[in-house]
Amino acid sequence: MTKGSKLAGLLLGAALLAGPALAQEDGITVAYFLEWPMPFEFAKVQGLYEEALGVPVEWVSFDTGTAMSAAMAAGDVDIAVSQGVPPFVVATSAGQDLQLLGIAVSYSENDNCVVRSDLEIDKDNAGEALPGKKVAVPLGTAAHYGFLRQMEHFGVPLDSLEVVDMAPPEGAAALEQGSVDMFCGYGAAVTRAKEAGNVLLTGAEKEELGILVFDVISAPAAFVDENPDLVAKFLQVTGEMNDRWNAGGAGADEMLPVIAQDAGMDEQATRDFMATFSFPSNADQLGEKWLGGGVQEFMKGVAQVFVDAGSIPSALDSYDGVVDAEPLKAAGAM
Repeated sequence: MTKGSKLAGLLLGAALLAGPALAQEDGITVAYFLEWPMPFEFAKVQGLYEEALGVPVEWVSFDTGTAMSAAMAAGDVDIAVSQGVPPFVVATSAGQDLQLLGIAVSYSENDNCVVRSDLEIDKDNAGEALPGKKVAVPLGTAAHYGFLRQMEHFGVPLDSLEVVDMAPPEGAAALEQGSVDMFCGYGAAVTRAKEAGNVLLTGAEKEELGILVFDVISAPAAFVDENPDLVAKFLQVTGEMNDRWNAGGAGADEMLPVIAQDAGMDEQATRDFMATFSFPSNADQLGEKWLGGGVQEFMKGVAQVFVDAGSIPSALDSYDGVVDAEPLKAAGAM
């Protein structure tokens, strides 16, 4: 059994065993990433979610979106903020009943593949130079999808590479130590990896190839069904934070130090990081580019890439059923 099929099998088993996730009086649990600064963290620190939802919110950090899927399948997490699209696609393709509720962030420069500088491999010679190399990739994540698409673009057979499943922090460290030749990952790990290597393709170059990179807000379908008002309020607060950050000025300046501290980063690094991020408004998310059809079509393409690579056994006929725009619409009416 391949690593990909093992992953899909584990997620499917967890999904079948998990009971419905309901909001209890003792609160809800929300998954997020450290060193991944986003506007919602201002509301997280200031207690604005508790104020709006009327229940305590426990925040739990994760290293990968696949771990978020497993936690939601086990009933340990009610909402995931900034889960990568590929982990979501892998989970739902395996039968896990998750719902995509919104777009958390769009990014391209902060999710990339970095090759050790001493190997002198770039986009001009990658097709000939990469075969035989050892690559650290967090399987089933956005970075994994980007890796597969880039290898397809360069014509590098996957069976010509030694692929090691590593979370981004460990993968970046392995690249710095010289124990792997290429690292694919996201977040602060990419910044650290660049100190030891060079990116294969820039964010703009990837987008020209149709390699989009964005994260979603997701939740178990049972939780959404049982708590529609709570979910809508969560999305409303998140959207308000995005709008405040996007407006810039004094409001964003007030948010910056709070976000930086919560993300575990210094303020300048946080500012530089977030400058490469795009946080679409709730209204924009409901448009055709996103929940209005673009996301569903994109996920179908992601799933097919994973199927062709042997990472998952099959894709859904359509991903329309795993997108629920109603809570976001309700948030806009609040």
